[in-house]
Amino acid sequence: MPKKVDHEARRQEISEALWRIASTRGLDGASLRDVAAEAGISLGRLQHYFGSKDEMLRFALRHINQLAERRIREGIEKLPEEPSPRTVLRACLAGMLPLDGKSRIGALVGAAYFARAVHDESLRAEAREGTPKLRAFFADQLRRAADRGELPPERATEDEAMLLISVTDGLATYVLLDVHGPEQALRLLDRHLENLFGSA
Repeated sequence: MPKKVDHEARRQEISEALWRIASTRGLDGASLRDVAAEAGISLGRLQHYFGSKDEMLRFALRHINQLAERRIREGIEKLPEEPSPRTVLRACLAGMLPLDGKSRIGALVGAAYFARAVHDESLRAEAREGTPKLRAFFADQLRRAADRGELPPERATEDEAMLLISVTDGLATYVLLDVHGPEQALRLLDRHLENLFGSA
């Protein structure tokens, strides 16, 4: 068992080396040799953990998504007891925005993955896997809000849930491009939620 844990930890460290490269110069410029150097190991050692660049990319994408999910889940767990669906949605959506240094790196890495996934079917399949689950979770929160009389029933749909994801992705992109800052992104997110739910 200890060997297995150590193997997984090393794969995560290599993933994090890849993220550091991706956040500054994208994924296309990240060779296995570059990642090995960034991780402080030999190329042969890296190939012991990953047989190919595609395998490393898929693992790294899953790992960064798991970390983002954990960060958002921990944020929700810190909310007061029995938070409203709107409060849960706001916490999730804010957690998807690059509001600090760590989440900005995550968003930059995500953007690099998406740019590569447009032309890479295996990476594209991996990248889009989580979207239906996220959409379903948001739709469930919208239905809960409608059941509580906090949202018109006709707004509690998967389409509305997808719009929430799309708006937040767009806001995150424009933070990365310095079109607006994190504070403005949050303000615009809150405005969208107000348009959806009404004034708090």
